[in-house]
Amino acid sequence: MTTSPAATRGAIDHLDTRLSVGGVRRDAATGRTFGVENPATGEIVCEVADANAADALDALDAAAAAQDGWAATAPRERSEILRRAHDALVARTDEIAELITLEMGKSLAESRGEVAYGADFLRWYAEEAVRIAGEWRVNGAGDGRILTMRQPVGPCLLITPWNVPLAMPTRKIGPAIAAGCAMILKPAEQTPLTALLVADVLAEAGLPDGVLSVLPTSDPAPVSDVLMRDPRLRKVSFTGSTEVGRLLLEKSAGTVLRTSMELGGNAPFVVCADADVDAAVAGAMIAKMRNIGEACIAANRFLVHADVVEEFATKLAARMGSLDVGDGNADGPRVGPLIDAAARDKVAGLVADATASGARTLVGGTVPDGAGYFYPPTVVTDVPPSARINREEIFGPVASLSVFHDEDDAIRRANDTPAGLIAYLFTRDVGRAVRLAERLHTGMVGLNRGYVSDASAPFGGVKQSGLGREGGSAGIAEYLETKYVAFGL
Repeated sequence: MTTSPAATRGAIDHLDTRLSVGGVRRDAATGRTFGVENPATGEIVCEVADANAADALDALDAAAAAQDGWAATAPRERSEILRRAHDALVARTDEIAELITLEMGKSLAESRGEVAYGADFLRWYAEEAVRIAGEWRVNGAGDGRILTMRQPVGPCLLITPWNVPLAMPTRKIGPAIAAGCAMILKPAEQTPLTALLVADVLAEAGLPDGVLSVLPTSDPAPVSDVLMRDPRLRKVSFTGSTEVGRLLLEKSAGTVLRTSMELGGNAPFVVCADADVDAAVAGAMIAKMRNIGEACIAANRFLVHADVVEEFATKLAARMGSLDVGDGNADGPRVGPLIDAAARDKVAGLVADATASGARTLVGGTVPDGAGYFYPPTVVTDVPPSARINREEIFGPVASLSVFHDEDDAIRRANDTPAGLIAYLFTRDVGRAVRLAERLHTGMVGLNRGYVSDASAPFGGVKQSGLGREGGSAGIAEYLETKYVAFGL
């Protein structure tokens, strides 16, 4: 493994960056590698084996061979593997956080938080593994019995994004292991290192060879294509853009794959006239700035009642403008770089379009000089509904503010998007909270809080934000089939 001098520290010095195929580390079939970049500096920190279709089929061979034996493994054994892996991740928090920050850019404080959040999925599904239940009951005619049982779907392809490189894999791996499914994990090209480390941790926790393969690749289409055409693969779980999700749904039709899709968002953040403005600003800072704004659940469109918009905008701009920007590897800076130049250029373009459409910039809005892909925390207000920033997912540290005048206006504008992942709502009126929460076309609502992620809660959206749920008791159902046995008496 070749690393830049600035990157030779912590976990990366000892991390095996070859493919993990059926539990065995090896070079790619072609021998090719690709570079992983530190977004804070633009430097290549290491080279990683670059999987292709041949590697993917080898991984599927391993998963198919392991599936029946793994499905027959005692639930308690699967549970204990997950719990040991949870404990190992927590014990190595600082080391893993450093790796997340190095390849993704978020601050070390946020990366430590991601380790806790990601590990919690393993703990939750360690508990769920021993609670998979069926049903036994008398049929309606009384002359027979109905037995239902829950069985693993089978080999799964798990495709994860770059913005949460630990928790997105564990959110899928946890329930798959608990259910008894073998897996192939395809991490994002930008952040493969954390996924490879997760594979190491699970192997050390006792996960049998063949149950998990990890295939970093710079060219994901051939890898997913060959797997999804093979009838041995029985499920694909994807987190990423709606555009890619649509393509995968089309491909899944050929072999009628089970699918779970957690796709893009365009979250409204509604601040009512009776809201506690200080609490709303505090919630906005979490909902907008967590993960540098690079999150599907990041607040995208701030809809603020006319009575409180000036106070909210002024206080939010002051908080956003007070944040430090810099390399996340230092404990001081709170806002790290965006993932790459294309991401930074998109954010800058959305702000430029908004201001050209008549919006005002209260703070930020200018790309800084120097290395890395930094963009300052930015607040734009008086944004017209037609601006691109209201139609597209920002995925960066920019808050776009517009005014509403009544509940119907707020709901109409909040729902005016193909996305339906999450909405945030701030009000002190219980009746209004219930009315608006019921009318919002989203899979999740943050009521008087800017953070909703919880391993024990169902995460997912409606409309073009996806299919299925991850987390909670609903999450393991995505990896189980129901079999019905009719007993005649």
